[in-house]
Amino acid sequence: MKKLLSISLLMLLMVVGVTHAQDKVTLTIESWRNDDLNIWSDKIIPAFEAANPTIHVVFAPTAPTEYNAALNTKLEGGTAGDLITCRPFDVSLGLFKTGYLTSLTDLPGMENFGDAAKSAWITDDGKDVFCVPMASVIHGFMYNTDIFKELNLEVPKTETEFFAVLDKIKADGKYAPLVMGTADQWESATMGFQNIGPNYWKGEEGRTGLIKGTEKYNAGGFLTAFQELAKWKDYLPDGYQAEKYSDSQTLFSLGKGAIYPAGSWDISTFEKDPEFHFAAFPPPLPDGQTDCYISDHTDIAMGM
Repeated sequence: MKKLLSISLLMLLMVVGVTHAQDKVTLTIESWRNDDLNIWSDKIIPAFEAANPTIHVVFAPTAPTEYNAALNTKLEGGTAGDLITCRPFDVSLGLFKTGYLTSLTDLPGMENFGDAAKSAWITDDGKDVFCVPMASVIHGFMYNTDIFKELNLEVPKTETEFFAVLDKIKADGKYAPLVMGTADQWESATMGFQNIGPNYWKGEEGRTGLIKGTEKYNAGGFLTAFQELAKWKDYLPDGYQAEKYSDSQTLFSLGKGAIYPAGSWDISTFEKDPEFHFAAFPPPLPDGQTDCYISDHTDIAMGM
């Protein structure tokens, strides 16, 4: 939270520094993070405007699935906000190459970010950084601790234990074993494939193998990850094909499902309700494997 606040204030001040002096300046921030609306409204914007009374800040999020297209339309039409929340890697690189994002290489404080943090928002030749890193996230599984106690379930550590737990929840019949839908499409990739996958393709070993051409999506650990993900179908809520990300959040928070494939970005959402009790566990290990690999990816940055 403190890191988000400090980075946000830095970026706001940077934009103000290049605007013409006016009695009142309005800065608009484009974002896909609807879940961050309260943080901006209650914390970041009041803190900034208290110190800068001539500046009004508008946080204008768009639904995650619509963000890229909506942002491109605004940029092409010259109506986009002053600050752009940046997706990692190619999407934002394309915006920079098109001229929609400015180079921030010489921004004071950028030297405090390591190479890994900047890797998602730097040109291939390493000469230009075009977004300020704000957050990275990790993947795993959240679970309803009350349901686990009610059904006398143990947190699964292996793949076999994971499906055994799912079978027990399904047999009980009161709760959805896995709370995830596929209507928005990105859930099955982000909370499914990228969640369990690193354990099968051995993390960086598999990722770099794809780049080098020694690994393929239709073979080895990558294929196994797809095969394991396909097994989830029998444990998803009824009508999961029409279930959106926000629907899954609601179902889990209302105690309608036991296990929620997710990431650290959802913690603050569920912490809002003190009566909702949840915890988390890492992706279960393939049987016989001792090393656990998780996905820790650079997720959000801010450009101008």
